[in-house]
Amino acid sequence: MKVTVEQDRCVAAGQCAAAAPEVFDQRDEDGVVVLLNADPPAELTDDVHNAAAVCPALAIHITQ
Repeated sequence: MKVTVEQDRCVAAGQCAAAAPEVFDQRDEDGVVVLLNADPPAELTDDVHNAAAVCPALAIHITQ
């Protein structure tokens, strides 16, 4: 699984960081998403998919 984010679309809701804190964080200055791991392990698949699903800006993309 490969994860990418569109920081320019991010609305700093923080749902991704709450859903998958091992993969996503937020910048301190404005709350915009920070991708911590673009190739997370398989055991985080459900968390990453959940993070993408709850992102209000649809800024998270997952490819296989």
